[in-house]
Amino acid sequence: MRRAQRTTNPFCERARRFVRGKQNEKTIRMSEHLTFFQQFLRNPRQIGSVIPSSRFLERRIIRAADIARADVVVELGPGNGGTTRALLRAMSPQARLLAIEINRDCYEMVCRIRDPRLTVHLGSAENLSELLQHYGLAAADVVVSGIPFSTMDEGTAARIAAAIAGALKPGGRFVAYQVSRKVADVNRGFPGPARVEVELLNIPPLRVFRWEKQAGGAESARRAASSL
Repeated sequence: MRRAQRTTNPFCERARRFVRGKQNEKTIRMSEHLTFFQQFLRNPRQIGSVIPSSRFLERRIIRAADIARADVVVELGPGNGGTTRALLRAMSPQARLLAIEINRDCYEMVCRIRDPRLTVHLGSAENLSELLQHYGLAAADVVVSGIPFSTMDEGTAARIAAAIAGALKPGGRFVAYQVSRKVADVNRGFPGPARVEVELLNIPPLRVFRWEKQAGGAESARRAASSL
């Protein structure tokens, strides 16, 4: 007597593939979090926090930057890529994102993100306008920064602030999430005070600063940088 041949339910098979994919994704994320923590221990002056940003902080950044209206977005210090993924989810299909990371291990983690809108660059943000031109991008609508201005020397911090002011188009937004208020001291290229919010549901709680570029902002920032 022949045994009935066992058939595979296609819905069950899809469900199993979905679960396996989620398990693999969870394993990758845990590995990335561990790498991020190791990089913080090795390079605390480059990595701004001991753990990646919370989803609550990511949402606050997205709102502050008004990402949905942006065509060109720049992210400085993407870390393990958590905020990068949040930016990509909020961006329009036609928008472009340039992520700039100075730490090679973090750079390699962000390079694993598969999205045609994303370009990842290993290096400093001090020549931001030149990098935008190099990758065929227009002036930025938004610059989002997680790099820790509080651990930089004043000259480097001022040069990066000037580079951000020069790379933004008029009306462009600069959003920085920081533990310290130092970014407000060095960010002289944007006349007037920043709008500041605090995200408590993050470890550690962070300030989210937002500036909007006014006419003459880039020149003011260049003068401030050259005086240091």
